[in-house]
Amino acid sequence: MATKDQPASETAPRGKDTPPGKTNPASVLQVERRDFVDIVPEGRDRAQPMRGFDPIYTDIVDYIVRCTHRIWDERDVGLIYTHYTHNCVVYHATGTIYNREDVVHDTIKRMFMLPERRGMATQVIWNGNEDDGFYTSHLVTGTGRHTQPGIYGKPTGRTFVARTIADCMIYENMIYREWLVVDSMAQVKQIGLDAQAYAENLARPYFEKGLLAVDMGENRRLIGQYPPETAPDTEIANTDLEREVLEWLHEIHNKRMFGKIREVYAPTVQYHGPLMKELYGHGAVTHQTVGLYATVPDGFYMPQHICSVPCEEGGTKVAVRWLIEGHHLGWGVMEEIGAPTGKRVQIMGMSHFHIKNGRIVDEWTNYDEMSVLMQIKLAQMADRDSAVLDEGDA
Repeated sequence: MATKDQPASETAPRGKDTPPGKTNPASVLQVERRDFVDIVPEGRDRAQPMRGFDPIYTDIVDYIVRCTHRIWDERDVGLIYTHYTHNCVVYHATGTIYNREDVVHDTIKRMFMLPERRGMATQVIWNGNEDDGFYTSHLVTGTGRHTQPGIYGKPTGRTFVARTIADCMIYENMIYREWLVVDSMAQVKQIGLDAQAYAENLARPYFEKGLLAVDMGENRRLIGQYPPETAPDTEIANTDLEREVLEWLHEIHNKRMFGKIREVYAPTVQYHGPLMKELYGHGAVTHQTVGLYATVPDGFYMPQHICSVPCEEGGTKVAVRWLIEGHHLGWGVMEEIGAPTGKRVQIMGMSHFHIKNGRIVDEWTNYDEMSVLMQIKLAQMADRDSAVLDEGDA
């Protein structure tokens, strides 16, 4: 493997229509067809302008794949000090980290608990440049075995496979903001833990600190008695295709026009979902979408970021980071959530779409059912605490 001190060319190969200082996306590495050694190559010239980045990195995909490997697999945890800002914010589905030192501590704890874990890059979708900064959406397939004590309790020795998507904002070699969705429910179930007990253990520290769930009422998907907005807000889009994808998602998720799935998804679509679901066809995608809103019937789908890259396999890969806010009012696809509780929940999710010939042929969607269950447990703890106080005042 190349070292940090090896020089890399600062001049990027550009297409004839690529302006100076910008990148031809086709010159940047893609993950899907390459073995690991080709994703983090030796002796490759720098493929795009990357002012301030360590010389070892040849483009933004190489950066995010290689530095993740160096930190987690090569155990160079101290690289976090040169790859995260001191005041970085990491938004996790089950909590938020507000400084670099806590990122270091969290990494060490998880590394000890799952020493055999390997996070394999599945794809990286990105946008940005050296002047404005870069944004990467990094889909990872993690495999491992639970062999050490930690937040999962006593080791079970059982193996797991689960997906993670990490979205990072990066400027001059430093990640300053990150959104992380780990399918921890998949891990917990595969290694044989009690999901209900684990969610309660997650919620308890928040409860003990007085950080209680807040139910602010309606989420404003509907304003009074009006129907949902006819058109979505597409200001976050950078291309015509991204605007079109946002329009599709708004019609399906917020207008509840689930029949749109038949129009914008290929009949042979493959859906890669939470709990390592691998499903096929319009019926499967429709059932998963309907089942999500059966759990949270008033859910408001809010895209927060979108980016896209041309795909070597043909077509375009599109990444969307989103939130759903609503209340647990029904039964749906999240089996562990159980009977409706009425509690307000927020679902942080990310989706990668492969679009060819105007239709979605693959969808990778990640959200953590454990996060939803934890939020419900926290709200129920607050209810029990309130009931005890009321009894004491009686």
